[in-house]
Amino acid sequence: MIQMLPWVANIPSIPAPVAAAFAVEAALYVLTMIEGARKRLEARLRRPALALAMTAGAALPYCLYAPPAGLFRWQSLAAILALAAAAAFWFVALPHCRGFDLAYIAATGAAVLFVPFARIYATPAPRLPLFILGQLMLTRLAILECLSIRRLHADGFGLFPRRREWAAGVVHFLLFLPVGALAAWALKVAVFHPRGNAYTMALTAAATFLGMLWMVALREEFFFRGLLQCWFGRWMKSDAAGLAVASVLFGLLHLGFRGFPNWRFAILAALAGAFYGRAYLATRSVRAAMVAHALVNTVWRVWFW
Repeated sequence: MIQMLPWVANIPSIPAPVAAAFAVEAALYVLTMIEGARKRLEARLRRPALALAMTAGAALPYCLYAPPAGLFRWQSLAAILALAAAAAFWFVALPHCRGFDLAYIAATGAAVLFVPFARIYATPAPRLPLFILGQLMLTRLAILECLSIRRLHADGFGLFPRRREWAAGVVHFLLFLPVGALAAWALKVAVFHPRGNAYTMALTAAATFLGMLWMVALREEFFFRGLLQCWFGRWMKSDAAGLAVASVLFGLLHLGFRGFPNWRFAILAALAGAFYGRAYLATRSVRAAMVAHALVNTVWRVWFW
């Protein structure tokens, strides 16, 4: 998971090249999530050309900050380009079939979890987590690869939930709260630890929610609910089976949280995933699951530890 917000207090002191790198990565990330922008790319570029552009663009944020900061390493640039090429050319080079679809998602998840982005994206200041650039880069490439090169479909995918999706997300978040609280207590994985006074917590919660909605929930719900839950439900001819499989896989993704293997947290995450999946089924929209997911993560980050 992307760690959100501990560096926000340092924003005024962020060097200009680093700020430029984040601005460019954020712009590319947002454009990837906008359907109209993707459609224009698909109309103008053939798939191999689009994959090549994706690979080249992946290195731009690194090249913006690393040379001026004296942190440029050819090995890091090579690693970024290799990761980007693998992510961008997968469905250009390999057949379009169920096995390679699942392998791509598994490989992407493993890369986000285990690639040492902190070493690739060296930072000029210890409290500036530039590894986030690598995670965002790989996330946007994987989503663009699935939607614009493989031409997969994820119902209700996008940045801005609609009223019905907000309602479903909030309802399933509220349904999860008592269940999640009881499970967290039984599993001994949560300690109540509010951060600051009411004003500080309100500001932190608002900023955390937006970050979680667009940087964490968006990518995880795209893959787990928009693709995996939908696929397994269709293959097994059962929405309940698809929900169960996606929830278990979602739990396994969290095994590395605060030490591997953290089975207790994985169980809690799988339980939460079931409620996110229910929000998706209620609306057939990834955005509804995103709202529930972001609300749960915000409560966790702001009031618990």
